[in-house]
This record gives sequence, structure tokens and C-alpha cells, in this order.
Amino acid sequence: MEAETGDIVELGLLAALRLAEDTPWGDITLTAIAEETGLPLSEFYGVTRDDLANAFDAYFDRAMSAEGPPGGDSPRERLFDVIMLRFEAMEDHRAGAVALMRDRERTPRLLLRLPAHRAASAHWALASAGLDDDSGAPLGLKVAAIAFVIAQTERAWRKDKNGDFALTMAALDKALRAAEGRMQRLNRYIPKKSKSGPDEPDDAEETHEPTRPRHQSP
Repeated sequence: MEAETGDIVELGLLAALRLAEDTPWGDITLTAIAEETGLPLSEFYGVTRDDLANAFDAYFDRAMSAEGPPGGDSPRERLFDVIMLRFEAMEDHRAGAVALMRDRERTPRLLLRLPAHRAASAHWALASAGLDDDSGAPLGLKVAAIAFVIAQTERAWRKDKNGDFALTMAALDKALRAAEGRMQRLNRYIPKKSKSGPDEPDDAEETHEPTRPRHQSP
């Protein structure tokens, strides 16, 4: 029985990440990937290494919803929790993931797809945290803000080699606080929806809440 295409891409991605620990991403062949999975090469008909690279973010995005709704009291706490789950899942594949990221930065056809991947990751982070609505700010703005947060955090994660996620958590906490501040300032100029029409812009002061029950942030 033939495997589903999605399953093959996932199996191929994980195999390629293992191979990329010792082999440059651009030198990995489908034959090597098939051998690593223990499947015949014919199972990978129609699949390219680019398909595997483009599946990378979506595969690890799913970790953000793996533990169910987070328990943080504030949006920032909940986002911290779900985004950290993503980087914790990536840690088991660190060497291969970093190799893929480096190759993606040097490959225009892959780099051009990165903004769409970032937006999808951000949307799923918001959905996993129960924040994929227009409260606080329009969803599109929240997606753009969290996409930037994830990109900043990923750069820190790549340098965070001690296994304690100290750099990753510090970068994520800082980026989320900055995004929260920008959203609160912007929200002052966005009329709120109501049954009788738009309300006046919100002039509420910024709040500073303690971060996080699940992970220990700096």
C-alpha cells in the first residue's frame, strides 16, 4: 500500500534532517533520503528536496497545539508557552534544522517562500493561544507582529547551544513585550467594533504583566 503524499513528505523531511547533521542540505539526494527512511525510492516519486524544506515550518508549527490550550493568564504568557513548544520540538533536530536554515538563506527560491511560512507559523501560534480573532488588534496585524517575533526568536535559538533555552526564552520574552507594546499603542488609533458603530480609540495605559506559568522565562 502506497503511503500518502503528506506522510511521505513528513518522513522525508525527518530523514533529511537526520542526514543534514553530517551532509550539507544541498548535497542530500532523494536516494539517500529513501534509504534513511527504509522505503523504496519509488515512494518519493514527485517529491523534491524543496518540498521537504518547504514543509519544515509547518511540521514544527504543529507542536504549538500539541498540549492543548495554554494556561497563561495574559495573551503574552499564552503566546510564550505555545511558541516555546515549537522551539523545544526543533531542538531534537537542531543540527539538521540549522543546516536547512542556512541553505534556505542562500537559496532564493526557498527564501521567497519564507514570509508565507512565517505568516502561517504566526497564525497557528495565535490560534494555539486562542488569540486568532480581531480583539486587541486586527488579526492581520497580530499575524505580522508574531511572524516577526518568531523570526527574532529563531535567530536566538540558532545561537542557543547549551540546551537550557536561556537565549531563546530571553529573546522570545523581549520580542513579545515589544510586540505587545506596539499593539497597545496602535490600538489607541483603531476604532473598536460595537453594535451601534465604532467606539472611540482606546487610550488605556500599557500594562506589564508577569510572564509565564509553564516555561521559566528570564
